[in-house]
Amino acid sequence: MSKKEDFKLFVKGHPELIKFVKSNEMSWQKFYEVYDIYGDNNEVWNKYFSKLDEEEKPKENFSVSDLINMVKNVDLNSVQKNITNISKALGLVQSLIAKDDVSTSENTYTPRPLYKKFED
Repeated sequence: MSKKEDFKLFVKGHPELIKFVKSNEMSWQKFYEVYDIYGDNNEVWNKYFSKLDEEEKPKENFSVSDLINMVKNVDLNSVQKNITNISKALGLVQSLIAKDDVSTSENTYTPRPLYKKFED
């Protein structure tokens, strides 16, 4: 395997490097140069991996008290208003669909039988 393919596999194994490229802190070229010089098992990579671990480490201990605190912070009035708005919007869409169905059924064309003439 070439160095380039090895680097691609390294990046697939560490997708957190994408965030550094997207935030313009590093470029793929710079990452490749570091990979080419130091390889994949070096302390150079620790600053990229540990920095991300501190920022986006998922919370492992999710307790019932956390759930209760989340529920306490919910504004029930705003939830009710949003539900009402959504139901109004759905009602409007349903009425538009129903009107469209009625108008298409009223304008149906029935062809004249072939064996009849105009005055029959």
